[in-house]
Amino acid sequence: MAAGYLEILRARHAARLLAGTLVGRLPSATAAIAIVLFVRSQGGSYTLAGALAAVYGVANAVGQPLLGRLVDLRGQPRVQLPAAVAAALAMAVFALTGTDPLPLAYVSVAASGLFTPPLEGGLRALWPSVLRREDQVHTAYAMDAVAQEVMFAVGPLLVTLCTSLWSERAALLVINALGVLGALTVVLSPPSRAWRSAPREAHWLGALRSPGLLVLLGAFLFVGIALGSITVAAVPYADDHGGDVVYGWLMAAVGIGALVGGVAYGARRWVGVPERRLRVLVAFLAVCYLPLMLMPGAVAMVGLTALAGVFLAPVLACAFVIIDRHAPRGTVTEAFSWLVTTFTVGHSLGTAVAGPVVEAGGAQWGFAVPGAAGAVALVVLLATGRVLAVPVGSGVVAASSENDPNRAAEPRFSSGDRA
Repeated sequence: MAAGYLEILRARHAARLLAGTLVGRLPSATAAIAIVLFVRSQGGSYTLAGALAAVYGVANAVGQPLLGRLVDLRGQPRVQLPAAVAAALAMAVFALTGTDPLPLAYVSVAASGLFTPPLEGGLRALWPSVLRREDQVHTAYAMDAVAQEVMFAVGPLLVTLCTSLWSERAALLVINALGVLGALTVVLSPPSRAWRSAPREAHWLGALRSPGLLVLLGAFLFVGIALGSITVAAVPYADDHGGDVVYGWLMAAVGIGALVGGVAYGARRWVGVPERRLRVLVAFLAVCYLPLMLMPGAVAMVGLTALAGVFLAPVLACAFVIIDRHAPRGTVTEAFSWLVTTFTVGHSLGTAVAGPVVEAGGAQWGFAVPGAAGAVALVVLLATGRVLAVPVGSGVVAASSENDPNRAAEPRFSSGDRA
């Protein structure tokens, strides 16, 4: 298992790109908790803190595909680094001025979210140029999904560490400075500087003109709803079984489960078309959400939440492969960014839906939401199987300039036999 991942990390530039992307994404991964802690330190209410965090999230969801399209058109360094600097400066304005005047706080937070660079989509666009074998690229997608879980676990700890050592204001400034450093590490690398998107057909829909991509985004909206609803349903359960400590363990268990599942998934070389495998993985994901409704004791519940997370990273890794197969030529960064946006919107909808459900029926019905959302995601994939079965290019490796400044054959893998 370790050999496959070590092979990826030993590839030239791979470790640098992965580490730089993870560090560069720290501001977006920690924005919600950092904003809430800072607003509370300024004497603001939880309502204000939540509203500002929501504004950041919405702006981020809007900005990712727009900036992703610019990356496809202009290249990574010309977009990623200026966007990272703009996002950091906007958050610095918020950190230095606080919540007074309030309009400035909203504008600066929104600008920071809007200009957050699409490093996640950019990294996935780079993998085929760094790793020349198809199986290595698919392993890298799995490793990418695993690394996200580590980042979302370490990021909040880093915020609280900065807060305890200095202040909430310092945490905002430090995290966003690290974000610029991470983006700089990526865009100065030879693969990022050399990468060029394939020639694209001018179309206002961009990546969204792919029916297969639309199907995938529709399914992942409900996967995001499932994950978001767990964060709300776990609150009343934790209140009855030990409070904040139990809640923290439940949330950590989801990440640990995804980490284990992603590592195991990426260690195996899979055969067969990824679209069919995605349906199986989503089915397992939905089924593993159902035991949460049993609501056993705290220790057993932590085990069930870990089980609920096991198939999350494999589902994401498989989706990355499918996006690469279905994204129209010249839109690969934008297509990956749309997945980020859809998942983020779904997560937010999940928290919004689970709240009233918990109020009406308690934690048990709240835990029914992720199972139901997972089932709907599976239905979407099953009902649109014919659409997903026809990837862009019909399984032919396209000859274009993407990922290759010398205009060689595009090292993008779209095999229908192996994934």
